[in-house]
Amino acid sequence: MNCNIKKYLWLSFLLSVAVPSLYAQVRKDAYQRYVEKYAPIARQQMEEYKIPASITLAQALLESGAGKSKLAQISNNHFGIKCGSNWSGKRVKYDDDRRNECFRSYKKVLESYQDHANFLSSKDRYAALFKLDVTDYKGWAHGLKRAGYATSSTYAKRLIAIIEKYKLYKYDKDVSPAQEMVQTHAFLLCNNLVFIRAKAGDTLDTLAEELGISVSKICRYNEFSSNYQLSAGEVVFLHKKKRKAAKGCKEHVIRVNESMHSIAQLYGIRLSSLYFMNNKEMDYTPEVGEVLLLR
Repeated sequence: MNCNIKKYLWLSFLLSVAVPSLYAQVRKDAYQRYVEKYAPIARQQMEEYKIPASITLAQALLESGAGKSKLAQISNNHFGIKCGSNWSGKRVKYDDDRRNECFRSYKKVLESYQDHANFLSSKDRYAALFKLDVTDYKGWAHGLKRAGYATSSTYAKRLIAIIEKYKLYKYDKDVSPAQEMVQTHAFLLCNNLVFIRAKAGDTLDTLAEELGISVSKICRYNEFSSNYQLSAGEVVFLHKKKRKAAKGCKEHVIRVNESMHSIAQLYGIRLSSLYFMNNKEMDYTPEVGEVLLLR
């Protein structure tokens, strides 16, 4: 056999093995990042609405492709919820079972999660699901399919596969009744990042215990020192901040008593990025009235 042909066949074989494997790893990483980001919201809604966090996360992953689908990108719709006759909010047209179907559109991803909980808890066809144990993700998956949430015949199996592959069921079991009673901080979103606001008496240790995040991670995400003292109302992010502020937040006019760190926290951007974008040295002290770039 010609050597060039051998090389071609060998290269084809390598690509046939490597490309699917690489794609699978990229997808797995994207799914895991998505779960880490939105699990706190799913758990909060489980406590409030009794919808398994694993089901919420699996539906969001499946329906939105971990937030990468066109529908999620253009309308922040992470659950594929269509308009319906009672929807009075913003709408977007998208091809699904039919061309140009009407889907709900949201300003923020958090609104999509909230609407998903409201949607399931307010419809009679899903009422039987709320009689199931919150850890019965298989019962919920099959129940959603029977109730007509999706038309795919494999919808339940796909949800269960995602839950088991990424061990999402752990988010249904990690919250004990005692933990639910001490979960006192509401989850909020800034720059598409989950955060809470500290309350009087909060410390890094008490927040770490309540939120299930290590002190070292809280410090790293928020650029706190290990002995940092929290103030009431202070923003505490549960994920690593971004390099730029959200679209629409281009500039900030410095006010009295603001620091570079407090401004970085206000917009969910890294302190180093804020210095870099504004060509400032690390010893720079903000001056009232000066304008800082945010992206």
